Amino acid sequence: MTSSRVGVGVVGYGYWGPNLVRNFIGNPATRLVGIADLDPRKLAASSQLYPGVITTNCYDDLLKDPSIDAIAIATPVRSHYELALAALKAGKHVLVEKPLAPKADLVRRLIDEADRRGLTLMVDHTFLYTPAVQKIRDLISHGQLGDVYYYDSTRSSLGLFQSDVNVIWDLAVHDISIIQYILDEEPIAVSATGSSHVAGSPENMAHITLFFESECVAHVSVNWLSPIKVRQTFVGGSKKMIVYDDLEPTEKIKVYDKGITLDASPENAHQFRIGYRAGDMWAPNISTKEALQTEVEHFIGCVRNGTKPISDGYSGLRVIEILEAASRSIADQGKPVSLKQSRRISDDVRVA
Repeated sequence: MTSSRVGVGVVGYGYWGPNLVRNFIGNPATRLVGIADLDPRKLAASSQLYPGVITTNCYDDLLKDPSIDAIAIATPVRSHYELALAALKAGKHVLVEKPLAPKADLVRRLIDEADRRGLTLMVDHTFLYTPAVQKIRDLISHGQLGDVYYYDSTRSSLGLFQSDVNVIWDLAVHDISIIQYILDEEPIAVSATGSSHVAGSPENMAHITLFFESECVAHVSVNWLSPIKVRQTFVGGSKKMIVYDDLEPTEKIKVYDKGITLDASPENAHQFRIGYRAGDMWAPNISTKEALQTEVEHFIGCVRNGTKPISDGYSGLRVIEILEAASRSIADQGKPVSLKQSRRISDDVRVA
Protein backbone atom coordinates (compact mmCIF):
# COMPACT_ATOMS: atom_id res chain seq x y z
CA MET A 1 0.00 0.00 0.00
CA THR A 2 1.08 3.57 -0.59
CA SER A 3 1.13 6.21 2.12
CA SER A 4 -2.21 7.59 0.92
CA ARG A 5 -5.39 6.82 2.82
CA VAL A 6 -6.94 3.36 2.46
CA GLY A 7 -10.24 3.45 0.59
CA VAL A 8 -12.97 1.47 2.40
CA GLY A 9 -16.43 0.24 1.51
CA VAL A 10 -18.93 -1.08 4.08
CA VAL A 11 -21.68 -3.54 3.19
CA GLY A 12 -24.51 -3.76 5.71
CA TYR A 13 -25.79 -0.72 7.62
CA GLY A 14 -27.98 -2.48 10.16
CA TYR A 15 -26.96 -3.30 13.75
CA TRP A 16 -23.13 -3.29 13.57
CA GLY A 17 -22.50 -1.47 10.29
CA PRO A 18 -23.01 2.05 11.70
CA ASN A 19 -20.29 1.39 14.30
CA LEU A 20 -17.85 0.31 11.60
CA VAL A 21 -18.73 3.32 9.47
CA ARG A 22 -18.24 5.71 12.39
CA ASN A 23 -14.79 4.30 13.14
CA PHE A 24 -13.64 4.29 9.52
CA ILE A 25 -14.82 7.89 9.18
CA GLY A 26 -12.88 8.83 12.30
CA ASN A 27 -9.67 7.10 11.26
CA PRO A 28 -7.23 9.52 9.58
CA ALA A 29 -5.62 6.65 7.64
CA THR A 30 -8.86 5.70 5.88
CA ARG A 31 -11.33 7.22 3.47
CA LEU A 32 -14.84 5.80 3.59
CA VAL A 33 -15.86 5.66 -0.07
CA GLY A 34 -19.19 3.85 -0.06
CA ILE A 35 -21.93 2.07 1.90
CA ALA A 36 -24.07 -0.73 0.44
CA ASP A 37 -27.37 -1.95 1.87
CA LEU A 38 -30.60 -3.35 0.45
CA ASP A 39 -32.78 -1.13 2.67
CA PRO A 40 -33.27 2.37 1.18
CA ARG A 41 -34.18 3.78 4.59
CA LYS A 42 -30.84 2.72 6.06
CA LEU A 43 -29.01 4.24 3.11
CA ALA A 44 -30.95 7.47 3.57
CA ALA A 45 -30.01 7.52 7.26
CA SER A 46 -26.32 7.05 6.40
CA SER A 47 -26.48 9.80 3.77
CA GLN A 48 -27.82 12.25 6.33
CA LEU A 49 -24.91 11.54 8.66
CA TYR A 50 -22.20 11.25 6.00
CA PRO A 51 -23.27 13.25 2.94
CA GLY A 52 -19.93 12.78 1.17
CA VAL A 53 -20.13 8.98 1.14
CA ILE A 54 -21.58 7.10 -1.85
CA THR A 55 -24.59 4.90 -1.04
CA THR A 56 -25.83 2.00 -3.16
CA ASN A 57 -28.12 -1.02 -3.00
CA CYS A 58 -25.78 -2.91 -5.33
CA TYR A 59 -22.77 -4.61 -3.74
CA ASP A 60 -21.02 -4.84 -7.12
CA ASP A 61 -20.72 -1.06 -7.14
CA LEU A 62 -18.29 -1.32 -4.23
CA LEU A 63 -16.37 -4.21 -5.78
CA LYS A 64 -15.91 -2.41 -9.11
CA ASP A 65 -14.78 0.86 -7.55
CA PRO A 66 -10.98 1.11 -7.99
CA SER A 67 -10.72 3.64 -5.16
CA ILE A 68 -11.89 1.01 -2.65
CA ASP A 69 -8.99 -1.06 -1.27
CA ALA A 70 -10.86 -2.88 1.52
CA ILE A 71 -14.37 -4.11 2.24
CA ALA A 72 -15.94 -4.40 5.71
CA ILE A 73 -18.85 -6.86 5.87
CA ALA A 74 -21.58 -6.43 8.50
CA THR A 75 -24.45 -8.51 7.12
CA PRO A 76 -26.31 -11.64 8.34
CA VAL A 77 -24.05 -14.67 8.89
CA ARG A 78 -25.51 -16.63 5.98
CA SER A 79 -24.16 -14.04 3.53
CA HIS A 80 -20.64 -13.63 4.97
CA TYR A 81 -18.95 -16.27 2.81
CA GLU A 82 -20.29 -15.19 -0.57
CA LEU A 83 -19.70 -11.48 0.06
CA ALA A 84 -16.18 -12.07 1.41
CA LEU A 85 -15.23 -14.37 -1.45
CA ALA A 86 -16.48 -11.86 -4.03
CA ALA A 87 -14.47 -9.10 -2.36
CA LEU A 88 -11.28 -11.18 -2.33
CA LYS A 89 -11.75 -12.13 -5.98
CA ALA A 90 -12.12 -8.41 -6.72
CA GLY A 91 -8.72 -7.82 -5.09
CA LYS A 92 -10.08 -6.19 -1.92
CA HIS A 93 -8.82 -6.73 1.61
CA VAL A 94 -11.63 -7.98 3.85
CA LEU A 95 -12.86 -7.44 7.42
CA VAL A 96 -15.84 -9.67 8.25
CA GLU A 97 -18.19 -9.44 11.23
CA LYS A 98 -18.09 -12.59 13.39
CA PRO A 99 -18.38 -15.43 12.66
CA LEU A 100 -16.30 -15.49 9.50
CA ALA A 101 -18.59 -18.00 7.76
CA PRO A 102 -21.27 -20.51 8.79
CA LYS A 103 -19.01 -23.54 8.11
CA ALA A 104 -15.34 -24.33 8.64
CA ASP A 105 -14.80 -25.61 5.09
CA LEU A 106 -16.03 -22.26 3.75
CA VAL A 107 -13.55 -20.43 6.00
CA ARG A 108 -10.75 -22.59 4.59
CA ARG A 109 -11.73 -21.51 1.08
CA LEU A 110 -11.61 -17.86 2.11
CA ILE A 111 -8.19 -18.34 3.72
CA ASP A 112 -6.90 -20.01 0.57
CA GLU A 113 -8.27 -17.23 -1.65
CA ALA A 114 -6.75 -14.49 0.53
CA ASP A 115 -3.38 -16.26 0.72
CA ARG A 116 -3.18 -16.80 -3.03
CA ARG A 117 -3.90 -13.14 -3.69
CA GLY A 118 -1.77 -11.75 -0.86
CA LEU A 119 -4.76 -10.02 0.74
CA THR A 120 -5.65 -9.37 4.38
CA LEU A 121 -8.53 -11.47 5.70
CA MET A 122 -9.62 -10.53 9.21
CA VAL A 123 -12.60 -11.48 11.36
CA ASP A 124 -14.24 -8.95 13.65
CA HIS A 125 -13.63 -10.58 17.05
CA THR A 126 -13.98 -7.21 18.74
CA PHE A 127 -13.39 -8.43 22.30
CA LEU A 128 -9.79 -9.34 21.46
CA TYR A 129 -9.15 -5.63 20.99
CA THR A 130 -10.67 -4.51 24.28
CA PRO A 131 -8.11 -3.15 26.76
CA ALA A 132 -9.54 -5.53 29.40
CA VAL A 133 -8.97 -8.73 27.42
CA GLN A 134 -5.55 -7.55 26.30
CA LYS A 135 -4.68 -6.91 29.95
CA ILE A 136 -5.84 -10.40 30.97
CA ARG A 137 -3.70 -11.91 28.22
CA ASP A 138 -0.74 -9.86 29.40
CA LEU A 139 -1.20 -10.99 33.03
CA ILE A 140 -1.41 -14.66 32.00
CA SER A 141 1.53 -14.53 29.58
CA HIS A 142 3.73 -12.95 32.26
CA GLY A 143 2.85 -15.70 34.74
CA GLN A 144 0.89 -13.50 37.13
CA LEU A 145 -1.87 -16.11 37.51
CA GLY A 146 0.45 -19.13 37.56
CA ASP A 147 -1.08 -22.25 35.99
CA VAL A 148 -4.55 -21.41 34.67
CA TYR A 149 -7.10 -23.76 36.23
CA TYR A 150 -10.35 -22.52 34.76
CA TYR A 151 -12.21 -19.97 32.63
CA ASP A 152 -15.84 -19.57 33.69
CA SER A 153 -18.09 -17.13 31.85
CA THR A 154 -21.74 -16.08 31.81
CA ARG A 155 -22.97 -14.02 28.88
CA SER A 156 -26.71 -13.40 28.92
CA SER A 157 -29.40 -10.87 28.07
CA LEU A 158 -33.03 -10.65 26.95
CA GLY A 159 -32.63 -11.03 23.15
CA LEU A 160 -31.67 -10.31 20.45
CA PHE A 161 -33.29 -13.48 19.06
CA GLN A 162 -31.87 -14.37 15.67
CA SER A 163 -33.24 -16.69 13.03
CA ASP A 164 -30.09 -17.71 11.16
CA VAL A 165 -27.82 -18.60 14.11
CA ASN A 166 -28.31 -20.02 17.58
CA VAL A 167 -27.11 -18.44 20.82
CA ILE A 168 -23.65 -20.05 20.75
CA TRP A 169 -22.88 -18.62 17.30
CA ASP A 170 -24.09 -15.22 18.51
CA LEU A 171 -22.74 -14.97 22.07
CA ALA A 172 -20.41 -17.91 22.84
CA VAL A 173 -18.31 -16.97 19.82
CA HIS A 174 -16.98 -14.06 21.93
CA ASP A 175 -15.75 -16.26 24.77
CA ILE A 176 -14.33 -18.90 22.46
CA SER A 177 -12.30 -16.26 20.64
CA ILE A 178 -11.14 -14.82 23.99
CA ILE A 179 -10.15 -18.27 25.32
CA GLN A 180 -8.17 -18.93 22.17
CA TYR A 181 -6.44 -15.55 22.50
CA ILE A 182 -5.51 -15.53 26.19
CA LEU A 183 -4.57 -19.18 26.79
CA ASP A 184 -1.37 -20.89 25.70
CA GLU A 185 -3.09 -24.10 24.67
CA GLU A 186 -6.03 -25.07 22.52
CA PRO A 187 -8.97 -27.23 23.63
CA ILE A 188 -8.94 -30.89 22.63
CA ALA A 189 -12.67 -31.57 23.04
CA VAL A 190 -15.97 -29.80 23.59
CA SER A 191 -19.26 -30.77 25.22
CA ALA A 192 -22.42 -28.67 24.99
CA THR A 193 -26.12 -28.73 25.80
CA GLY A 194 -28.72 -26.28 24.59
CA SER A 195 -32.45 -25.56 24.59
CA SER A 196 -34.94 -23.72 22.42
CA HIS A 197 -38.01 -22.21 24.08
CA VAL A 198 -39.45 -20.61 20.95
CA ALA A 199 -41.02 -23.01 18.47
CA GLY A 200 -39.16 -23.19 15.17
CA SER A 201 -36.22 -21.10 16.33
CA PRO A 202 -32.64 -22.17 17.15
CA GLU A 203 -31.33 -22.72 20.68
CA ASN A 204 -31.69 -19.61 22.86
CA MET A 205 -29.61 -20.89 25.80
CA ALA A 206 -26.60 -23.18 26.01
CA HIS A 207 -23.81 -24.40 28.26
CA ILE A 208 -20.43 -25.26 26.77
CA THR A 209 -17.45 -27.05 28.33
CA LEU A 210 -14.02 -26.97 26.71
CA PHE A 211 -11.48 -29.61 27.73
CA PHE A 212 -7.70 -29.17 27.59
CA GLU A 213 -4.77 -31.56 27.95
CA SER A 214 -3.72 -29.65 31.07
CA GLU A 215 -5.81 -29.22 34.23
CA CYS A 216 -7.53 -26.21 32.68
CA VAL A 217 -11.24 -26.35 31.90
CA ALA A 218 -13.49 -23.67 30.41
CA HIS A 219 -17.22 -23.24 30.95
CA VAL A 220 -19.30 -20.82 28.92
CA SER A 221 -22.96 -20.16 29.67
CA VAL A 222 -24.97 -18.14 27.12
CA ASN A 223 -28.60 -17.13 27.24
CA TRP A 224 -31.00 -14.95 25.25
CA LEU A 225 -33.74 -15.38 27.89
CA SER A 226 -32.17 -13.70 30.90
CA PRO A 227 -34.03 -10.98 32.83
CA ILE A 228 -30.79 -9.00 33.13
CA LYS A 229 -27.71 -8.46 31.01
CA VAL A 230 -24.63 -10.25 32.36
CA ARG A 231 -21.10 -10.18 30.96
CA GLN A 232 -19.00 -11.73 33.71
CA THR A 233 -15.94 -13.98 33.56
CA PHE A 234 -13.80 -15.67 36.21
CA VAL A 235 -10.28 -16.84 35.41
CA GLY A 236 -8.64 -18.88 38.16
CA GLY A 237 -4.96 -19.70 38.47
CA SER A 238 -2.58 -21.32 40.93
CA LYS A 239 -1.26 -17.90 42.03
CA LYS A 240 -4.04 -15.37 41.43
CA MET A 241 -7.59 -15.10 40.15
CA ILE A 242 -9.35 -12.58 37.91
CA VAL A 243 -12.92 -11.30 37.85
CA TYR A 244 -13.72 -9.59 34.55
CA ASP A 245 -17.04 -7.75 34.32
CA ASP A 246 -17.44 -6.06 30.97
CA LEU A 247 -20.43 -4.05 32.20
CA GLU A 248 -18.38 -2.34 34.92
CA PRO A 249 -17.82 1.29 33.87
CA THR A 250 -14.35 1.60 35.44
CA GLU A 251 -12.94 -1.42 37.26
CA LYS A 252 -13.60 -4.03 34.58
CA ILE A 253 -10.80 -6.27 35.87
CA LYS A 254 -10.14 -7.17 39.50
CA VAL A 255 -7.14 -9.34 40.35
CA TYR A 256 -7.40 -11.32 43.59
CA ASP A 257 -4.40 -12.72 45.41
CA LYS A 258 -6.48 -15.65 46.60
CA GLY A 259 -6.21 -19.38 46.19
CA ILE A 260 -5.45 -22.68 47.87
CA THR A 261 -2.26 -24.37 49.04
CA LEU A 262 -1.79 -28.14 49.40
CA ASP A 263 0.36 -29.50 52.20
CA ALA A 264 1.29 -33.19 51.84
CA SER A 265 4.47 -35.23 51.95
CA PRO A 266 5.27 -37.42 48.91
CA GLU A 267 4.78 -40.66 50.88
CA ASN A 268 1.39 -39.53 52.20
CA ALA A 269 0.00 -37.83 49.12
CA HIS A 270 -3.50 -39.06 49.95
CA GLN A 271 -3.41 -37.29 53.31
CA PHE A 272 -3.08 -33.70 52.19
CA ARG A 273 -4.30 -30.58 53.90
CA ILE A 274 -5.85 -27.70 51.99
CA GLY A 275 -4.88 -24.20 53.05
CA TYR A 276 -6.50 -21.00 51.89
CA ARG A 277 -4.63 -17.89 50.84
CA ALA A 278 -6.42 -14.53 51.05
CA GLY A 279 -4.33 -11.59 49.92
CA ASP A 280 -5.08 -8.23 48.41
CA MET A 281 -7.31 -7.28 45.49
CA TRP A 282 -6.20 -4.74 42.92
CA ALA A 283 -7.85 -3.28 39.85
CA PRO A 284 -5.33 -2.50 37.09
CA ASN A 285 -5.75 0.72 35.17
CA ILE A 286 -7.58 -0.04 31.93
CA SER A 287 -7.69 2.27 28.94
CA THR A 288 -11.11 3.59 27.95
CA LYS A 289 -10.28 3.49 24.24
CA GLU A 290 -13.05 1.92 22.16
CA ALA A 291 -12.15 -1.62 21.09
CA LEU A 292 -13.51 -1.13 17.59
CA GLN A 293 -11.27 1.90 17.13
CA THR A 294 -8.25 -0.23 18.04
CA GLU A 295 -9.47 -3.00 15.76
CA VAL A 296 -9.94 -0.70 12.76
CA GLU A 297 -6.47 0.75 13.31
CA HIS A 298 -5.06 -2.78 13.45
CA PHE A 299 -6.89 -3.82 10.26
CA ILE A 300 -5.63 -0.79 8.34
CA GLY A 301 -2.10 -1.39 9.63
CA CYS A 302 -2.23 -4.99 8.39
CA VAL A 303 -3.54 -3.87 5.00
CA ARG A 304 -0.77 -1.32 4.63
CA ASN A 305 2.10 -3.44 5.93
CA GLY A 306 1.03 -6.92 4.93
CA THR A 307 1.23 -8.09 8.54
CA LYS A 308 -0.83 -10.88 10.09
CA PRO A 309 -3.94 -9.75 12.02
CA ILE A 310 -4.53 -10.91 15.59
CA SER A 311 -7.92 -12.22 14.45
CA ASP A 312 -6.82 -13.56 11.07
CA GLY A 313 -8.54 -16.24 9.00
CA TYR A 314 -6.92 -19.09 10.92
CA SER A 315 -8.05 -17.59 14.23
CA GLY A 316 -11.58 -17.41 12.81
CA LEU A 317 -11.28 -21.01 11.58
CA ARG A 318 -10.33 -22.32 15.03
CA VAL A 319 -13.35 -20.58 16.56
CA ILE A 320 -15.75 -22.02 13.97
CA GLU A 321 -14.33 -25.52 14.39
CA ILE A 322 -15.23 -25.27 18.09
CA LEU A 323 -18.69 -23.82 17.33
CA GLU A 324 -19.41 -26.64 14.88
CA ALA A 325 -18.24 -29.25 17.39
CA ALA A 326 -20.40 -27.66 20.09
CA SER A 327 -23.41 -27.74 17.76
CA ARG A 328 -22.81 -31.44 17.10
CA SER A 329 -22.56 -32.06 20.83
CA ILE A 330 -25.87 -30.24 21.45
CA ALA A 331 -27.53 -32.46 18.83
CA ASP A 332 -26.09 -35.51 20.63
CA GLN A 333 -27.29 -34.40 24.09
CA GLY A 334 -23.93 -33.23 25.35
CA LYS A 335 -21.68 -36.05 24.12
CA PRO A 336 -18.07 -34.75 23.95
CA VAL A 337 -16.72 -34.09 20.46
CA SER A 338 -12.98 -34.34 19.79
CA LEU A 339 -11.37 -31.33 18.15
CA LYS A 340 -8.14 -33.08 17.16
CA GLN A 341 -9.34 -34.43 13.83
CA SER A 342 -10.74 -31.11 12.55
CA ARG A 343 -7.59 -29.33 13.73
CA ARG A 344 -5.41 -31.81 11.84
CA ILE A 345 -7.41 -31.19 8.67
CA SER A 346 -7.11 -27.42 8.96
CA ASP A 347 -3.38 -27.68 9.72
CA ASP A 348 -2.93 -29.71 6.53
CA VAL A 349 -4.76 -26.98 4.62
CA ARG A 350 -2.48 -24.35 6.17
CA VAL A 351 0.71 -26.27 5.23
CA ALA A 352 -0.52 -26.82 1.68
